[in-house]
Amino acid sequence: MNPSAPTLALVESPVQLLNVLEWAHTRSGGGPLLTSVPRQPGPLPGRRLPDPRPAADPLSIVVLPPTDPMSRGQLRRVAGIARDEGHTVHWQEARGGSGSPWGALTALAPAVRRAGRIVVGDPFSRFLQLLLVPARAAELVVVDDGTATMEFVAQLGRRERLRRWHRTGGGAAARARELAYAPVSGTARRRLTPRAGYDVELFTSMPVTPPPGARLRVNDFAWTRARFGPPRLTKGTDLVGTSLVETGVVDPFRYLDAVRALAREHGVTRYFAHRRETPEKLRALSEATGLEIVRPDLPLELIARRGPIGRTIVSFPSTVVHTLPYALTGTGVTVAVCEIDPAWLTATASPRARGFLAGVTETARDVRRLPLGAAPAAG
Repeated sequence: MNPSAPTLALVESPVQLLNVLEWAHTRSGGGPLLTSVPRQPGPLPGRRLPDPRPAADPLSIVVLPPTDPMSRGQLRRVAGIARDEGHTVHWQEARGGSGSPWGALTALAPAVRRAGRIVVGDPFSRFLQLLLVPARAAELVVVDDGTATMEFVAQLGRRERLRRWHRTGGGAAARARELAYAPVSGTARRRLTPRAGYDVELFTSMPVTPPPGARLRVNDFAWTRARFGPPRLTKGTDLVGTSLVETGVVDPFRYLDAVRALAREHGVTRYFAHRRETPEKLRALSEATGLEIVRPDLPLELIARRGPIGRTIVSFPSTVVHTLPYALTGTGVTVAVCEIDPAWLTATASPRARGFLAGVTETARDVRRLPLGAAPAAG
């Protein structure tokens, strides 16, 4: 790659942006990025002191925010941290309100064509796939957007079209849209496949085997550990929420019963909401369980590292059962995962759901596995 060619990162979620910061930290040598690191929880630090190390190459981050307020709020907070780290961050509306997809595509196409390396977080995103069409970069890096990385790698290895694991087949209209979109998705799949003269790197915390020809670099959250903490630990247990109800995978009443059972059996006091959970669902959970509902303003890896955080963190199968053990290494925090009982799945859940969620649990490292009986299904 031309060393003077810029690196362009395209992110659509707070987790993607956090993982771009982790990747940039690893790329620049992996040492501490601050000469003054806050060791106790508190306000986010201000502007960092100048870093004497030169950047490996220019890095520009484009944030393509979703429409939901919680995601946008987290993105603005992480974008501020990215600017404090010396990165160029551009906020590009592309959905609803003041932004349109086609306007954003037109505005970003020149930067995409100029980039010598492109960093992306969600290969399943149709908007991102459209952006990759004009790309001429010699290298592409995929950073985690959660456990979807596991499905992406599996589908790429099987040379399948890219499709989110929780999506069902849909009707005739959906199949017609898929057919019309096929040329774009085919181009995106080629952009994501390594070949002679074209490099693909996976930067991930997930337990994956890269496709032939791709590089794998483990994301162990070194930047997060250098930048924040260690956290103060509370005596209680914290429970991490999930959007499995919102995506139509888990029945909402079964989920409420599971949360109630976990709270009772494990002394849970706080429930950290997923950014996609609805206010109505969270209100019902609070009324049914008495738990304190926390709506984090940063990705949970940063929240947990800054503290205060429970000595035990319980989660359903999700990204955090893979990322939190890295971020909380050496802190004494135990991460526990509660399996999803097949009886909790909705009648419309994707056929892949059961196996995918089981795989998320079974491959998690350094976690405690809770038996299904720890959260009985509703009768």
